[in-house]
Amino acid sequence: MKRASLVGALLTASLALSMSAASAAVDADAATGLAKSNGCMKCHAVDKAKKGPSYKKIAEKYKGKADAESALIKSITTGPKVKLDDGSEDQHKIIDTKDQGKLKNLVNWIMSQ
Repeated sequence: MKRASLVGALLTASLALSMSAASAAVDADAATGLAKSNGCMKCHAVDKAKKGPSYKKIAEKYKGKADAESALIKSITTGPKVKLDDGSEDQHKIIDTKDQGKLKNLVNWIMSQ
């Protein structure tokens, strides 16, 4: 029984460290810089709705979904039509970079909100 408790504690600690490392891997300054330089903040804010949903609301929508990263990258790189909070539709802006590392960092920053 003691061995099982120790193994459980080690697994819990390992998971916590993995989650911390993933959070630490996000470069918030680079992500917000990319978002600002591409005009994302005109329609989005971290914690309040503007023309589009807040990043917190986006993170909540995709939380726990296995395809969250790929779905968000597709959204910011292909310019799909999106439904805005007021019910209107608009073409989503395409992020001006092909650098997958920068795109993943931005998406992971959004998901960390």
